[in-house]
Amino acid sequence: MKVGLYPGSFDPITYGHIDIVERALKLFDKLHVLISVNPHKNNLFTKEERIEMVEQALEPYRDSLEIGASETLTVMHAKQLGATHIVRGLRALTDFEYEFQMTHANRELDDAIDSVFFMTANKYSFLSSNAVKEIARFGGNLSTFVPPFIVERLEAKYR
Repeated sequence: MKVGLYPGSFDPITYGHIDIVERALKLFDKLHVLISVNPHKNNLFTKEERIEMVEQALEPYRDSLEIGASETLTVMHAKQLGATHIVRGLRALTDFEYEFQMTHANRELDDAIDSVFFMTANKYSFLSSNAVKEIARFGGNLSTFVPPFIVERLEAKYR
């Protein structure tokens, strides 16, 4: 069985994230979607809220997914879950530079865990959770960026 791990803050999950999940599921029999908990990041949504939103957004794929959270190094969590690959999305050159560094650091920690990269669909190449939060903060239209239930949650946070 091919097992992958897709980590991220998912604050909130976007259509770009969902696109990566859909494509990763074509390669992996099981995909762990892991909400990374970083005490140095100032998230809009709590860990529990992010897990709930990811579960709802990815409901159509639940038979092939496991959703959880982690406060440890991703590569260590991948090993614990039996994942052989870490799934990452790339939008632009700046993503590549960051992911290049992370992949090499992960290889030093455990060279049995490799990374696989998916270029985002063109229509999501500019999309980030931070951009979504900024648009929400100023009352912009979010319908092409996130599912409707997330639009509602963002609007509630910024009321």
